[in-house]
Amino acid sequence: MKSIRTNRQPIRTLVAILAVAAVPVGAVAVPAMAGASTTTTTATTCPTGWGSLPEASTYRGAGTLTGVRTGRHACFDRVVFDVKGAPSWFRVHYVENVSTVGQGEIVPLRGGAKLEIVLSVPSYDDAGRSTYSPANPNELSNVTGYRTFRQLATAGSFEGETTIGLGVRARLPFRVFTLAGTGTTSRIVVDVAHSW
Repeated sequence: MKSIRTNRQPIRTLVAILAVAAVPVGAVAVPAMAGASTTTTTATTCPTGWGSLPEASTYRGAGTLTGVRTGRHACFDRVVFDVKGAPSWFRVHYVENVSTVGQGEIVPLRGGAKLEIVLSVPSYDDAGRSTYSPANPNELSNVTGYRTFRQLATAGSFEGETTIGLGVRARLPFRVFTLAGTGTTSRIVVDVAHSW
């Protein structure tokens, strides 16, 4: 019988590659060392207890809207409203359509569901000067590639309130909360989950 000679190093490398390939999604693979293979699983624990019913605060602050920004997280997409002033009242709920304030015209939004976000902060100051003037009112933030968000658009600011339309992939659970910022600023945060 003819003997077959093999190089041990390529076999160890192949074992390490196969071990990494078998790691479940969301797990972290630790490279094999000295012929051993170790895998540590780190599962992302997503927050629970969110729902899709309307949310509103019970207080009113005083301030003006100064910025809108979005971000992607492991379990949800987030929109943050920057406010100059104390945390302000809000109302967030799913609607059939978001309409412009004052005129009542439908704001076209991409996505399978629409959230109407009403903030008790205007986007102008007491002298009527704009405090938040987006370059494109129909695309307040580029949400291309987001798992849940499809479009973020303004519906206007009128009589001390600003209305924002958020197009999302489907009617998914969400949460709303406020945070104190630096100095006299605050933030209103809306998170929409990637799944139920």
